[in-house]
Amino acid sequence: QVRLVESGGGLVQPGGSLRLSCAASGNIVGFKFMGWFRQAPGNARELVARIASSGSTTYADSVKGRFAIDIDPPKNTLYLQMNSLKPEDTAVYYCNRWPNAYEPWGQGTQVTVSS
Repeated sequence: QVRLVESGGGLVQPGGSLRLSCAASGNIVGFKFMGWFRQAPGNARELVARIASSGSTTYADSVKGRFAIDIDPPKNTLYLQMNSLKPEDTAVYYCNRWPNAYEPWGQGTQVTVSS
């Protein structure tokens, strides 16, 4: 079983940056895609970035050019560098495998972008 623990969230002003981390306890070697998801109040969870085992990355249009996903396989850790943050980026951020998410999901990390 894989346990996912997200961290690095916080309160940041518009235009600021944050770097999220996701530590996986358990072996994620052999994954096809790992991703960062977010869920804002009243909204469905959405995939914002994913990285393939090859290292190729894909981003939602809303974050393209501002967010960067990276992974350190020996450390079983996934990262999300978020720059030029906007109020609409406010959400709880989660990491997980895509598709076929590991269960249960982690607790997520809250990102609040506000002046």
